[in-house]
Amino acid sequence: MNDNTYVVIMAGGIGSRFWPFSRVNHPKQFHDVLGIGESMIQTTVKRFEGICPPENIFVVTHRDYANLVREHLPDLSDNQILQEPIGRNTAACIAYACFKIAKRNPTANIVIAPADHVILREESFKKCIKEALAATANSEILVTLGIKPTRPHTGYGYIQFIDDESKALKKVKTFTEKPSLEIAQMFLDSGEFVWNAGIFIWNAQAIVKAFHQYLGDMAETFDEGIPVLDTDQEEQFINRAYSHCRNISIDYGIMEKADNVFVILGDFGWSDLGSWDSLYSLSEKTPEGNVIDGNVLAYDVKNCIIKTPPDQLVVVQGLEDYIVAAHDNVFMVCRREDEQKVKDFVADAKAMKGQNFI
Repeated sequence: MNDNTYVVIMAGGIGSRFWPFSRVNHPKQFHDVLGIGESMIQTTVKRFEGICPPENIFVVTHRDYANLVREHLPDLSDNQILQEPIGRNTAACIAYACFKIAKRNPTANIVIAPADHVILREESFKKCIKEALAATANSEILVTLGIKPTRPHTGYGYIQFIDDESKALKKVKTFTEKPSLEIAQMFLDSGEFVWNAGIFIWNAQAIVKAFHQYLGDMAETFDEGIPVLDTDQEEQFINRAYSHCRNISIDYGIMEKADNVFVILGDFGWSDLGSWDSLYSLSEKTPEGNVIDGNVLAYDVKNCIIKTPPDQLVVVQGLEDYIVAAHDNVFMVCRREDEQKVKDFVADAKAMKGQNFI
């Protein structure tokens, strides 16, 4: 364990692709999605035991979820929970955490990880993280983890890298965000691309410098707030700062532009669990290929995922390759191949049926 290492958990999203199970008032990171007895955010924090001291873990979340974070992670102090007033994507989230950490410790080495990922082989994951931290400790480079693709997934970002078999750290050539099925298949066939896991490692100086170079307006905003970070004026500053921040991801804002980006290839049973199909892929299946979580009677049903409340009997007949999901006041039936449309369903439900259904 290195006292100079910090871990930032991003836990502000609502997980709209996992609707209706993931809702605005209770997103998926606070659910026990896999039925293992702990929420996804609890699993994520436990994953970094031995990587950094507990007091060096920060969770960035929307202020509406601060109490949920406290409930799920009671050992965190309030100063370890960074509350965003509005969602501004991952660049602002990462800037907030990294500028705050850099003020505390200018030589900090930082891991950024989402709260809702699944890692099946945690020792292999820790090995990759330690390799990355060793590389970034004294070098101004930006490192991400890449996963060898198993299928032409159109919901993931892809990283093209320069393969040097003698080095674990490989130079990144290009990023491509959520390609078409045809292009994703080309990437898969080429062997030159990996999935972007959305897990980043860098030192404080490298990321602050990158913000100044590629997202200068955001860097200037957080520069102004450095004197009040870790004071009772921090909340007031953050409220003002976020109103000026662009809604942009760290991938678009920095990683795709920077020339000092490297990738470490990992094989640790990763999934971002961002959608119903990813949950289907990870879950144990019946002989008919179904994933069933609920009080269900299934007849002539194949290759479906059915997740419904235990106190409601659901009868399903004659479906193949479908999602059947019920939670709270929403019931959804959708073809598995069309799962990317779930975000559209959420938008339509909000526009036409009201906030109570999202």
